[in-house]
Amino acid sequence: MRILEKEKIEYAMLTYQTDDGKIDGISVAQKIGREAGVVYKTLVSQGTSRAYYVFVIPVEAELDLKKAAKAVGEKKIEMIPVKDITAVTGYVRGGCSPVGMKKLFATMVDSSAEQIGRIIVSGGQIGMQIELDVAGLLQATKGRLADVSGAPSE
Repeated sequence: MRILEKEKIEYAMLTYQTDDGKIDGISVAQKIGREAGVVYKTLVSQGTSRAYYVFVIPVEAELDLKKAAKAVGEKKIEMIPVKDITAVTGYVRGGCSPVGMKKLFATMVDSSAEQIGRIIVSGGQIGMQIELDVAGLLQATKGRLADVSGAPSE
């Protein structure tokens, strides 16, 4: 949030209870009283070049690995193992924000966000979300829009 404030990007902080252990995106949307369609999750992957990439997609969708690889100019990408999330990003699983990772990785926000305008992403810890304009998120992450999501996950 310090990064957002430094960049003068307007945002709203939303918090939710975590004592029931339900921290998946659909549950988070329900807990903060928002439609799942405006809540986005942050996924981290690695390409064949060994470079890391961040993808911000709707919580109800899955990352389309082929579209994602094409968007970042890689032959192939794979999700990083859960055990590596903290070492790579500085965040824990379930609290991984696209803003403020250890390093500024290439970030792709699913193009579906463009129609929504304001989306909700993790605030960097479990129990905290931030709502902000897509343009502000792109500014803070030096990201860009790309069609990277696939069919909704079951």
